Amino acid sequence: MAIDVRPAGRFEDVKAMVGPKRPDANVCWCLSYRIPSKQHLELHGTERGEMMKQLVAQDPPPGVLAYDGDEVVGWAAVHPRADTSFARNRKIPHVDDLDVWSVWCIRVRPGHRGSGISHHLLQGAVDFARSYGAPAIEGYPVDNLGHKVDLTMAYVGTRALFEGAGFTKAADTDSVINGFPRVLMRLSLR
Repeated sequence: MAIDVRPAGRFEDVKAMVGPKRPDANVCWCLSYRIPSKQHLELHGTERGEMMKQLVAQDPPPGVLAYDGDEVVGWAAVHPRADTSFARNRKIPHVDDLDVWSVWCIRVRPGHRGSGISHHLLQGAVDFARSYGAPAIEGYPVDNLGHKVDLTMAYVGTRALFEGAGFTKAADTDSVINGFPRVLMRLSLR
């Protein structure tokens, strides 16, 4: 299997990864950290999909997609932290004043999990941020100490995943997901 990670420039592929089965369903569309909370809560049904469609058309797009041949099999949300809710998040600290990028959601399609695609996605997010001149990239995974993480909460990644990509722990956070503390992991891109 040769996984190719590309910028998320095709809305239909983003929709396949983060969109609902029913177009009018109120699902995240991976917008909960990308746009202000108030705006996210005001969007209903198809409005979230329309918002994501607008973001996909922007430069930079809202993330990267992993492909196995022509089939989209994974998604990672990555963007400058200043343009996300992490810029104002009280539970996730700022380490310094660098204009860092954040990667906050890594999803692999059912049937493709357990084959290393999340590693490709994280590396693709790093390469994407680097291509836009990011000085560093951060993630906020759980520190699960090897324990199983519920799949609905695994989207933030694990500390081990980030360490495997060369990230190091830069700070503790006050955020907890699925009973596990989240840590701020960072990788310098300079």
